[in-house]
Amino acid sequence: MRMKRQLSALLLAGALVCAPGLASSQPLAPTQDPQNPGPKQDMKNAGHEAKNAAKDVGHGTKEGTKKAYHSTKRGTKKAWRKTKSTVKGGAEGAKQGAQQPQ
Repeated sequence: MRMKRQLSALLLAGALVCAPGLASSQPLAPTQDPQNPGPKQDMKNAGHEAKNAAKDVGHGTKEGTKKAYHSTKRGTKKAWRKTKSTVKGGAEGAKQGAQQPQ
């Protein structure tokens, strides 16, 4: 029995002697893993990504609207010019037809 107590005391003493050395090699405060910055930074990153996505959507909408506007404007002018010349040609033809009946 006495031998067991001495062995236990020796192991306990050895652990107490080595414990401060092991404890000093560990950082006092838990550090952040650079690969996993944590939930707070994840939320910040998600917010920035959402903001940039909204900007991209806004810019795409603006460019699409401008393109549609200009295409409609060009098409309207083209139709107006063709109609103008057709009407003018028809009116001239009607005048000639009125002057020279067949």
